[in-house]
Amino acid sequence: MGTVYLIPSLLHEEGVNSIPFYITNAIKECDVFFVENERTARRYFKQLWKTLLPEEQIIIDNYEWHIIADNSAAVFSQKLKEGKNIGIVSEAGCPAVADPGQQLVDIAQQMNADVKPLVGPSSVLLALMASGLNGQRFQFSGYLPVKEPDRTKAIKELEAESARKHCTQIFIETPYRNNQLVDAILKICNPTTKLCIAVDITGSNEWIKTKTITDWKKHKPDIHKRPAIYLLYAG
Repeated sequence: MGTVYLIPSLLHEEGVNSIPFYITNAIKECDVFFVENERTARRYFKQLWKTLLPEEQIIIDNYEWHIIADNSAAVFSQKLKEGKNIGIVSEAGCPAVADPGQQLVDIAQQMNADVKPLVGPSSVLLALMASGLNGQRFQFSGYLPVKEPDRTKAIKELEAESARKHCTQIFIETPYRNNQLVDAILKICNPTTKLCIAVDITGSNEWIKTKTITDWKKHKPDIHKRPAIYLLYAG
């Protein structure tokens, strides 16, 4: 039975130093990779070697590559049975946490294979750490609805639950819709509710700020097309 390595990737193209050196050792142990996007995964590995192991060269074509998809289960299971070590790589951050890969990890657990999660940047945890909001109780909700009235309903429900449970609510948005989401939050939420916006995490232009809704209204940010994550606390 093979081993499954959960390999973290970059949150920001400038954040290669956020990847621990030992990740390259795990990559070397793998025979097969299941990835969101083969092209970007190959580029990411080359960048790691260039930065962390400049004296070595990675032979990308020595590995077997598969795209994470609905029909991946059978191939994934077969490779494990063959004793192949498998790496799972998402597009950004840690596999299976707000990214694809969970279904494959579930299969590995059902097959009693060893699963090794590897340390790397997670936008959810990094933003929570820097927010000053409740890190003892939090919930990640992924993407909120895009259309109204569903979006307004979702924001109101998250705020109400945060107040009731003293829970930090964490969610994301497609970068080109950031400003619209900020507008909606500032319109809907109570003045004293706290909102943390974390932008370009691990990049050179990273900033993470927590303010009340009232204070955000005084200086509304323009974060159009910048990777961002949001944390809401009404406790």
